[in-house]
Amino acid sequence: MARYDYILFDLDGTLSQSAEGIRYSLEKSIEEIGCQSFDTSAYKLYIGPPLVDTFMNHCNLGREDALNAVEVYRRYYDTEGKFKNKAYEGIEEVLSEIRKTGAKIVVATSKYEKFASEIVDILGLTPYIDAVCGSTLDGKRKDKKDIIVYAVDRMGGNFSHKIAMVGDTYFDARGARLCGVDFVGVTYGYGDRKSMEKEGATVFAENVPELKKYLI
Repeated sequence: MARYDYILFDLDGTLSQSAEGIRYSLEKSIEEIGCQSFDTSAYKLYIGPPLVDTFMNHCNLGREDALNAVEVYRRYYDTEGKFKNKAYEGIEEVLSEIRKTGAKIVVATSKYEKFASEIVDILGLTPYIDAVCGSTLDGKRKDKKDIIVYAVDRMGGNFSHKIAMVGDTYFDARGARLCGVDFVGVTYGYGDRKSMEKEGATVFAENVPELKKYLI
């Protein structure tokens, strides 16, 4: 029997090495809108959190200006940034092995859903993914807990099923905790183990191949 009915994967830092494209698009956006810059080499500041929160918290923008900044970012990301994504070595094999168990595989990300779907395709992972679930343009669905609920509902499931969330940041760990689903943290991404542990995470994969022993 499959260990899980549904396995939800974060995208950035879990399936995709995405920092280069995100950083490039963010820096171009900051330059264009003229907001206060911040240390873009510190990936955990902006890879994982909803983008509107990044602009509000680190550029000192109000919500409306932050939403406008998100649109600027998306323009750069759509035309250039998204093409800089690369799948982590071995992740395709892991997804292939999971599919053999009969578990449904879902991408659950705070990234805008259209971009997330396109990136999964760029990574060559579309054949292994049953659904891509992301945030909305208006920012009403951006927190990981809301995306997990949306993903499970979209797949026709409910929280009586066996569900795992896999991610690299405390946003993923917190979303899993709030939704009452299992969490597998990955330490090869852009977050850090300590912040995930503060959200109750106890299971961690140090590398991509190690994911299999927790998910299959």
